[in-house]
Amino acid sequence: MHLPMHHPGDDRPAQNQTSRFLLAWRDIVEGLRRYWMWVILAQQDIRLRYRGSILGPFWVTVSTAIMVAAMGVIYPRLLNVGTAEYVPYLAIGMVIWSFLSALMNDACQTFIGAAQIIQQVKIPLSTHAYRVVLRNLISFAHSLVVIPVVMIGFGVPARWDIILTLPALALLAVNGVWISVLLGMLSARFRDIPPIVGNALTVVFFITPVFWHVEALGPLQWIERLNPFYGMVDILRAPLIGVSPSLSSWAMVVGVTVFGSTATFALFARYRPRIVFWI
Repeated sequence: MHLPMHHPGDDRPAQNQTSRFLLAWRDIVEGLRRYWMWVILAQQDIRLRYRGSILGPFWVTVSTAIMVAAMGVIYPRLLNVGTAEYVPYLAIGMVIWSFLSALMNDACQTFIGAAQIIQQVKIPLSTHAYRVVLRNLISFAHSLVVIPVVMIGFGVPARWDIILTLPALALLAVNGVWISVLLGMLSARFRDIPPIVGNALTVVFFITPVFWHVEALGPLQWIERLNPFYGMVDILRAPLIGVSPSLSSWAMVVGVTVFGSTATFALFARYRPRIVFWI
């Protein structure tokens, strides 16, 4: 009886896969350690984006306030709800949606927009994902001015569970990182992805309870419980309007975070060396 011979080269595919995962993990960790780099880059992006503008990033705040004012006059009558109840719901939902949609559109440019840096300077690729998320968090912070004004103006009480906005925002930021890496890679490889994402977000906006209540669906509410965008909006909006966040929304967002991060990490580990050639 002859036993099959084992050659050292037989383990090479497994070793290569392990090394790819280690290099990808090292990229992510090293990118976090160099936080000063993506903080400076994100701040510079904001300055360049609004260079020569009088209001700067507050233009987002102004546009959101105008949209809320216009819809706050018409939609309470169309939806047959009280203005004092509807306007805070609408205002906070619009601010959160503006952040999510801007982040996803921006995520498509994660690596394409940093092509010159990637090709000339050797830094962790994850740096650019952190940069995108922080850049949008800064813009989001400017839009937050609308929320306390609306809450005070319409007498929305601040309850103890408003503190849940902190873990909710942290969870959205984590999602922003893997979304930036995933859409950044896909957009670098397939240049049709950015317009597809932009058009898809327009559709998702109307099917997500941003300006209408999920209760309006009646027995079909369970459909929206499967919508991750509704979960992302709900976990951040509910504490701000004095409503306990839905456990199903938290479960949905946590599940999306775990699945999305795991799947994206696997893709990042495999295709990370090719990004520099795609861009």
